[in-house]
Amino acid sequence: MPATQTASHLDGSHPADGNPPSFESVWAALQETDRIVKETARQMQETDRHMQETDKRFGKLNNRFGEIVEYMVAPNLRGKFRELGLNFPKANPNSDVSDYDNNIFLEIDVMLENGDKALLVEVKTKLTTEDVKDHIARLEKMRKYADLHGDKRTFLGAVAGIVMTSNVKEYALGQGFYVIEPSGETFNITPPSGKPKEW
Repeated sequence: MPATQTASHLDGSHPADGNPPSFESVWAALQETDRIVKETARQMQETDRHMQETDKRFGKLNNRFGEIVEYMVAPNLRGKFRELGLNFPKANPNSDVSDYDNNIFLEIDVMLENGDKALLVEVKTKLTTEDVKDHIARLEKMRKYADLHGDKRTFLGAVAGIVMTSNVKEYALGQGFYVIEPSGETFNITPPSGKPKEW
């Protein structure tokens, strides 16, 4: 008799005789699957926790970096703008407006001032088109606040970014903003396309 016909499993069943698997073998397989699913879920939870922690740390780093840039840029901005024919004796980092009566709230990273004009600078690590749009809204709020309080000064806008695409830069210039970006040990200011927008 050929060996293939006498071969059998340890439990006495033949491989091709169609006997269903035993309850014990199915139960063991289910328990193994359950263990694998639980272990995978635990690993995913752990990964999620690590990612949240990384996001939080990056957020803090981003904020600190923004603060450092504000304090580095603010003192040197006046000299750079003087070269462009704008004289601002005062530079105030981290200004804000909280007008509860008229529901006007805004934060200004750096505000340069003289008697006739004020220039609001928004500082970002990575400047986006959305940041430029937000700054337009900020200047509109500033104009509204100034009008309500008899402030007749003209307001100008500038955006500063460590990283920005050429599209974002062009968009900001097209909106009438000055664009401030790093250049070696210092930074450059590009005047807007055409006349600077006034609010």
